Amino acid sequence: MREVDRAMIEDYGIELIQMMENAGRNLAHLARARFLGGDPRGKRVVVLCGTGGNGGGGLVCARRLHNWGADVSVLTTRDDDAFAGVLAHQLRIARKMGIPVESAVGSSRWPDCDLLIDALIGYSLSGPPNGAAAVLIAQANAGETPVLSLDTPSGIDVSSGSIPGTAVRATATLTLALPKAGLVLPEMVSYVGELYVADISVPPGLYAGEGLGLAVDPIFALADIVRLA
Repeated sequence: MREVDRAMIEDYGIELIQMMENAGRNLAHLARARFLGGDPRGKRVVVLCGTGGNGGGGLVCARRLHNWGADVSVLTTRDDDAFAGVLAHQLRIARKMGIPVESAVGSSRWPDCDLLIDALIGYSLSGPPNGAAAVLIAQANAGETPVLSLDTPSGIDVSSGSIPGTAVRATATLTLALPKAGLVLPEMVSYVGELYVADISVPPGLYAGEGLGLAVDPIFALADIVRLA
């Protein structure tokens, strides 16, 4: 997936903000259909966001659910000055729209809600989660609110399926483009929950190119989101 992200940006000119929008839009669609009864109006949703691309997808999801009438709030793992580039852009939009955004530093409490969105840490995990991310993961696991994770439950090494520290136990996971090897291991079921994959508009030629050499069928021909398990 690192090679896919690189090639999309450098070889095809598909910018990070476009991929982020696709990811967050599909996450909001799955949240609405699977967890909010098809109608998000008045439903309470808390989105947990890190400062990487995963958090950006979470902010897009928060924006769309807000537009659809959900009562959305966002908890971030860092203060605003830790967000840069496209991430800072997404954060500014959320604030302009009046979506409550609060740093979780020093506090991990959130109001009772109908759904938690886990957009803390994606496939770029390096070592065990720490700081506010670790606190939020523990808090999410301690409650009974359903959790929908973006790309991977935060804290899982998606290449090996190992858990170097603590990890979210998701009700469902929406992974992006292709399933990651670590997510489909039998021992990951209790962390991944239901597994879905979403289209972020990766060109077929990119998969077949020299860097990857993969033959990938048009798996999203009938729907932008496909359930795998």
